[in-house]
Parts: sequence; C-alpha cells; structure tokens
Amino acid sequence: MQIDPKWGKMIERLNNKYVIASLIFLLWILFFDQNNLLNRLSDLRKLREMKAQKEYYAKKIETDIQRTKELETDDENLEKFAREQYLMKKSDEDVFVIVEK
Repeated sequence: MQIDPKWGKMIERLNNKYVIASLIFLLWILFFDQNNLLNRLSDLRKLREMKAQKEYYAKKIETDIQRTKELETDDENLEKFAREQYLMKKSDEDVFVIVEK
C-alpha cells in the first residue's frame, strides 16, 4: 500500500514538534481553558439577552414615569387607575369583573 504524496508531506509537517505544540495549544485554548470557545459563545448569547432586557426595562420605566405624572396631576386619572387596577368602588356601586379567555 502506497501513501499519496500529498498526505505524506502533510504527515511530515505534522511530525514537527512546533506544529504538534501549536495544535495542542489551540485545542487547550478552544476547549479546556477557563475562557474557552464554548463559554465565550454562551456569554455572548447571554449578553444579547441582557441587552434586550435592558431595552425592555428602559421603555417600561419611561412609560411608568409618564403614568405616574398623569396620576399625580389629575384626580380623574387616579380614580380610574384605582378602579381598574385595584377593583376599588364607591359604597353605592357594584363591580362586575369580566375575565376574557
């Protein structure tokens, strides 16, 4: 059985101690190190999720600030909010809660 000359040259190059050391180093960095490739990809995914959450909460804070200003300035809005959110009522009223499915 004869080895293809291309494979023979590649095997000769791989037998070099510097190539072997470099390959071992790359394998170590990619898979076994504390900051390996798998951890890095996982951290990047978490970072994207956290940025999306940050944007969501920033928008929510902005709407809550606006809603708070509305409630502090107008008594009608405050009464409407209390009725909707906390099911408050006047003493002579009946409240019917309709739950949509």
